[in-house]
Amino acid sequence: MDRPQPLVLIAAAKWWPLSARLASALQRHGCCVRAACPAEHPLTHVSGIQYIYRYRGISSLSSLRRALKKCRPDVVIPCDDGVVAQLHELHELDPSLRSLIEYSLGPPESFRVVESRYHFLNTALELGIRVPRTRRVVSAADLSAWHADISSAAVLKVDGESGGNGVRIAHSLDESFAAWQELQAPYGFATAWKRLLIDRDPLALWLRRRQRRQDVTVQEFIAGRPANSMVVCWRGKLLSSVSVVVVAAQGPTGAATIVRVIHNERMRQAAELVVSRLSLSGFYGLDFVIESGTGAPVLIEMNPRCTQLGHVELAGKGCLAGVLSAAMRGEPRPLVQNPIPSDQIALFPQALAAGEVCRPYIDASYHDVPSEEPRLMSELMLESWPHRRWGARLYHAFKPLDEVDPIVFEDLATDAVATAR
Repeated sequence: MDRPQPLVLIAAAKWWPLSARLASALQRHGCCVRAACPAEHPLTHVSGIQYIYRYRGISSLSSLRRALKKCRPDVVIPCDDGVVAQLHELHELDPSLRSLIEYSLGPPESFRVVESRYHFLNTALELGIRVPRTRRVVSAADLSAWHADISSAAVLKVDGESGGNGVRIAHSLDESFAAWQELQAPYGFATAWKRLLIDRDPLALWLRRRQRRQDVTVQEFIAGRPANSMVVCWRGKLLSSVSVVVVAAQGPTGAATIVRVIHNERMRQAAELVVSRLSLSGFYGLDFVIESGTGAPVLIEMNPRCTQLGHVELAGKGCLAGVLSAAMRGEPRPLVQNPIPSDQIALFPQALAAGEVCRPYIDASYHDVPSEEPRLMSELMLESWPHRRWGARLYHAFKPLDEVDPIVFEDLATDAVATAR
């Protein structure tokens, strides 16, 4: 007898394509999918989505609560860090949603660790996972002590940001102090309204209202190459993972544009330990640096949400969306269908803007274009909808977007980066 299709609500505030790709993959593997997102979000261009709930910027928390209650999904999948934070707040505010949120993400005891880089790395250290030395920064004296006693280089990070926005690499005390002042400064009403009206971020006003002094950490700089794992887990059990090294990215701390799939046992073991300790469910991303010289993976942070690898069908592995769908139905892992023909992947649409320096690597890669979704493909080839609006065009005519030079990491390691270590 056929089991009922799981009903999944995908919640996305940022204009990243990963949520749309994941929605398409979940549908392909037998889920009914609904979405909570802003108007004209990439999710609205995916065929077959059963219903779209509007994520409204004036009352985003209420919008998400209303979507959860109207949809009554089997599971909710957050696609960015701000949505995770809102789900944590709704767990505290609305007892009727607690079982759904815990079922989807994990127990409330893990929320504090999931939201804090500092607490997460301390937890990983307790589990015997190699992590960089990390300290909280409360005052300028903390930075002075770091540079005097530990290292002349530092990586400063602030909680609550993603996509490299809350990360600064500093090579001196002066640079560290400037980065700390920038990262720990609260943003005002003008910035919040700009993010809402120009960037079309539905969480901007909510983040401004709940704003508290965010934790800033200083982290040891690990020379090496970025790598990451996306994992799917259920009630503290690791179901599957996909690990990659970054071939090219949008700057030293920016999003990857080209990746290569690897099989690294230490990265898999780290994921298994973290998932078990925190009793996690759903999708998570673990960021590593493959250390130069040793080839050892160093865990640097966790993204408490899906990343951009959940839809990719790999030979012998399938895709993470299919694994989760089967787990929700109580079925074995699905058979692999139409695996991608290469271990090197040019991510779409990021690779389109990667620049000529990346062209040889793009040409040697599988270009992950959603040809099965022509409306989505056409949409992703354009600038994001907020940037196409007249308000954004006028704003950026006077204040241009920062240009970030693409960076290629192949000169750090030309082979498979000791993938079996």
